[in-house]
Amino acid sequence: MKMAKFNSTKLFDGFSTCFRQWKADGTHCKFLHGYAVSFRVWFEGELDERNWVWDFGGMKRAKTQIEGMSPKDYFTYLLDHTTIIAEDDPHLTLFKQMHAEGIIQLRILPATGCERFAEYLYHTINDFLAVETNGRVKATKIEVYEHERNSASYGE
Repeated sequence: MKMAKFNSTKLFDGFSTCFRQWKADGTHCKFLHGYAVSFRVWFEGELDERNWVWDFGGMKRAKTQIEGMSPKDYFTYLLDHTTIIAEDDPHLTLFKQMHAEGIIQLRILPATGCERFAEYLYHTINDFLAVETNGRVKATKIEVYEHERNSASYGE
């Protein structure tokens, strides 16, 4: 018999993010554009000694880091006032030059768009949670919002 698990969610918001989907020929999404990006994480696991699945403020108090930063700081580094470009963008050299000249804060990911941001965050957060909680908690779903009307998710 499968044991029941507890779930909780946390919304991370307040990020101004610019990106482009260079493969989106025929749409305006191929141009640089920005959104007030946010994302929601669905946590699942056994309760801790406080009776919580995940501490809602746990991303800023975590002992485990993501790329040398607290998870909260990493999300800000990745998404706040940044330009995210896909690693295969044909104009990547130009974006790197703009970053070097202080015009943009460049972040390079495998791919862009809400679906791919959700996938990237899903794996990044689950790698973090596996260490931070000793495998007690996992993220089952990540939903990334461009704004209140458009979102995409990735998960189990």
